[in-house]
Amino acid sequence: MTVGRKAGPKTGPGAGPAAGPAELAVEAVRYEIDGQPLLHGIDLTARPGETVGVVGPNGSGKTTLLRCVYGTLRPTGGRVLLDGADTASLGVKDRARRVAVVPQDAAGAFGLTVREVVAMGRSPHKRFWEQDGPEDARRVGEALETVGAAALAGRRFDELSGGERQRALVARALVQDPGLLALDEPTNHLDIRYQLEILGLVRALPATALLVLHDLNLAAMYCDRLYVLADGRVAASGTPAQVLTEALLTEVYGVRTRVGSHPTAGVPNIVYVPEDGERAGH
Repeated sequence: MTVGRKAGPKTGPGAGPAAGPAELAVEAVRYEIDGQPLLHGIDLTARPGETVGVVGPNGSGKTTLLRCVYGTLRPTGGRVLLDGADTASLGVKDRARRVAVVPQDAAGAFGLTVREVVAMGRSPHKRFWEQDGPEDARRVGEALETVGAAALAGRRFDELSGGERQRALVARALVQDPGLLALDEPTNHLDIRYQLEILGLVRALPATALLVLHDLNLAAMYCDRLYVLADGRVAASGTPAQVLTEALLTEVYGVRTRVGSHPTAGVPNIVYVPEDGERAGH
């Protein structure tokens, strides 16, 4: 399998006035609810054009960290910098011009067509009263072509399959012209084909990408670097080869593994070993 690489700002279909991939720096970010700490001084970086994955067990703080990055949660301490600017100082619209979010699902899209959902990505670049114009329509059409969803434009979003919805949400993010793309489990509930297609698409987009993933083999294949969270702290960070070791996976996930090399991609390939070392159920 060939995994596409980002090569700076895009100049073809779907391109727009974005300044290019952003540089992200998360510095000593803490977050707590009612005195209960969920994140303990997280440090994380993503260089322009990188695809950085956040992995870890359930409850380790992955989604909380992502929400602190894109602004729906305000850190209790520390700061998030985007191209050197503290995101806490950015207004909602300015932040939306720089950061696009692909959630696990899109709330509030009931009854809207795919074209209308994707067009929402143009909102940060428009005045409150400004209607969509020919340029907006062109950008929406090109984004749908880019993600292979042009045939879905007139379909109702809430009638799409999981893979089709994810394509539409990525198209919405694309027309937003973000420097940073934040994705929360973009492969959740998708079959294998769509998992590979969505992650390949994300990796090829002209933006820095920060994504939460559960599947460690997919993370190894599509991410330049990984951050492993455990109990709200960074347990390890580095390239997939540096991070995904048998010892660390046992420590963080409490499972036995055998880590080899993917036969074509050359990245770590993880095999999970049942407690008795035999095939489960035999």
